[in-house]
Amino acid sequence: MLGRRLLVLGLVLASLTGPALAAKTPAKPKSATANDQQIAARRQALLAFQKDLVSVIAPQAMPVPLLGGALLARPLTDLPDFNSFHTLIDRASTAPGAGPEINWVRLSDCDTKADACPNPDAMDKLVAQAPDNAAVWLLKLGQDVKNDKLDAAREDLGKAAAAKVYDDYTGISLKALATTVTLLPPPPAVINPLSPTGAVGVQVMMVFGLAETQPQPGLQATSRLCEANKDNEGMKADCLKLAKLLEWGSSPLGRSLGLHLREVLSDDPSQQDDARRARRNLVWQVQSFAQLSSRAQGDTALAQHLLSLARSGGTEMSLMLTALHDYNVNVEAPADWEPSKPQA
Repeated sequence: MLGRRLLVLGLVLASLTGPALAAKTPAKPKSATANDQQIAARRQALLAFQKDLVSVIAPQAMPVPLLGGALLARPLTDLPDFNSFHTLIDRASTAPGAGPEINWVRLSDCDTKADACPNPDAMDKLVAQAPDNAAVWLLKLGQDVKNDKLDAAREDLGKAAAAKVYDDYTGISLKALATTVTLLPPPPAVINPLSPTGAVGVQVMMVFGLAETQPQPGLQATSRLCEANKDNEGMKADCLKLAKLLEWGSSPLGRSLGLHLREVLSDDPSQQDDARRARRNLVWQVQSFAQLSSRAQGDTALAQHLLSLARSGGTEMSLMLTALHDYNVNVEAPADWEPSKPQA
């Protein structure tokens, strides 16, 4: 997800501002003021376009289209109740065929001011719907650690280690968004006239930007719990078992944690070295995908291909690796490659 956070920022700025950020001067000339006004106008037009999309999707009765509508509605204000995030995600959760991916997003349908997040009803239903998904137990682990329920957190860790999959459902959210943003063509007011990708560039920005708001399991809390108890043989065994599962999970962040746990907890130096190499390759993959994706605002065919991959489903990890393969990017880092440092 870290790579996509960088991608989303780049896509949003490129789509909405174009060359407006290319030069900054202490004193803002009239042309810059006009640019700022154009940017603000495009942002307002984009919000209005999202509202139009929500209105088109709202009458749907199937869970995945309603999920797409809910994700589009979540950042919006002044929506009528029947088009709100709360109403749409609630309808999606009770629609025939609704899966745990709906309740995963429904976790954020909560009152942060009342410290009632994540949504407790959605959390309970997730545990019942997806007991074999380690991401669910790691989400619960993060909450239990936050609430100083360490015994419960240790139980969560054991259940996560015994799970069969790790899936944070980003893939299905990308699919829901990619199939809904194309229901209406973006109006001219949304599109930067200097953008070489036009409407498809706006759609890519919306899909990947809105999917970025997925709830995240307690990966940092898991890492701290495992490292703090590395002398406890039972917990260490659970952490290493979980690490193996995470290495083949749905997200780069989950895979990164799995490799980190193997590197710091394994007693076998060869396993430590292998995990270290695999993490280096993972960073290469994430940065390569971010670079590939940043080209999407200037390459219509690439932007369309990313939308197609998102519509096909799968996981965030499979989407990233498929995109790299399709554009002939090696998934193993070159011998002389060094990870680039984060920029402010």
